[in-house]
Amino acid sequence: MSRAFVKEGESDQLKDVAPNMASLQFFLKRENGYTITEMRTRFSEQFQREVHDMSDGLSYGLNDANQWQVYLD
Repeated sequence: MSRAFVKEGESDQLKDVAPNMASLQFFLKRENGYTITEMRTRFSEQFQREVHDMSDGLSYGLNDANQWQVYLD
């Protein structure tokens, strides 16, 4: 479906992406217009969870509801 037919506010949000790395990368590529790769995976002591540092400079992880979110630490 073309994005031209999607009303503002109806586009996908990060929290709606399936909880796997392939889906996250697909979402990030669609949002940014280019491929975003995983640089490393680490355990964040601050958030007590696994986070994925990506080539867009942000860290993503799954929250308690099993939804993707950005973690800034």
